[in-house]
Amino acid sequence: MSAAVPDMLELQYELESKTAKWYTTIDIANVFFSIPLAAECRPQFAFTWRGVQYTWNRLPQGWKRSPTICHGLIQTALEQGEAPERLQYIDDIIVWGNSAEEVSEKGKKIDQILLKFDFAIKRRKVKGPEQEIQLLGIKWQDGCRQIPMDVINKMAAMSPLTNKKKQKHS
Repeated sequence: MSAAVPDMLELQYELESKTAKWYTTIDIANVFFSIPLAAECRPQFAFTWRGVQYTWNRLPQGWKRSPTICHGLIQTALEQGEAPERLQYIDDIIVWGNSAEEVSEKGKKIDQILLKFDFAIKRRKVKGPEQEIQLLGIKWQDGCRQIPMDVINKMAAMSPLTNKKKQKHS
């Protein structure tokens, strides 16, 4: 089995190292359920519910190896399709560049590759090209990451811990 999904902090450092003014993010729709299980693998995913036995015929979302398998299959598809430079975390992909046109073309190329490999794109979650974008809960602008304002507001609204016991269990 290949390495696990990328470390999110390393992915952030890598994106920070890119000089970018524009971004596009792409999200693949129902990615786990779009990956068929080989017939010989299905028995290990069998379960009984209300006296009836069932088995998954698609990669189940809660299985511990699903993210790794999913990430690897998408990465392979993008490499085989000669996708432009991008960063990927499971089913979330980001491309960047110095102009909206450049980023738009990169996004379209990745869309075409993913569709060719039977991955559906979640159109309502495709963002960009934009000069400020959010990926995995982090806002990106001019190659720098920022904490989104709604997160800052939630943190500011939290009441401070009042005793050591509460601090210990936080």
